[in-house]
Amino acid sequence: MHTLRRLLARRRRPIAALLAATAMACALISVRPAPGVEILVAARDLPGGPLTAADVTSARFPPDVLPAGVLRPGAQVTGRVLASPMRAGEPLTDARLLGPGLLAGYGTHLLATPVRIADADAAKLLSPGDTIDVLSAPTDLTDRPTAALPVAQNVRVITTPTGDSGTGALVVLATTPAQAAHLALAQSTGRLSVAIRPRR
Repeated sequence: MHTLRRLLARRRRPIAALLAATAMACALISVRPAPGVEILVAARDLPGGPLTAADVTSARFPPDVLPAGVLRPGAQVTGRVLASPMRAGEPLTDARLLGPGLLAGYGTHLLATPVRIADADAAKLLSPGDTIDVLSAPTDLTDRPTAALPVAQNVRVITTPTGDSGTGALVVLATTPAQAAHLALAQSTGRLSVAIRPRR
């Protein structure tokens, strides 16, 4: 027993140094950032529509599971329009925002054109990828009623943001510049409705 005490006394300093080094290593491991790539994700369940700074946060994901076009911290997203609802923690990509990313796959000559459909319930029947015709009927029916006229035909639905109002529902379409101009004029002079074409 006496020999053991003398042995521990001689090695007290090396043992103390070893324990201190172990404690420091544990502390460094505990504060080391989690592995993975830092990206932007939804901070909560989002319904779609304009984003605020409180709507997004950052999280780390393994590089091999990152979707294409994912946005990193520092990207300007405040004020951008979210095209469709997102779940909390879901990665935010360029294709989820109205803009060039949303038109990926539709062709470089097309525009993302928001239009307001008068019948919000009819707009709920639409899904991204649907092909529709947009019709316009005059709002002034003091004269003899006339048939609704096609304004844009064979246009694709990009997204249907939530947030219906008493004035109809918003639908975003992939249109040519000429179709966008016709739709803008029709919205100012009449009520828009849709006819859904069969999916191919």
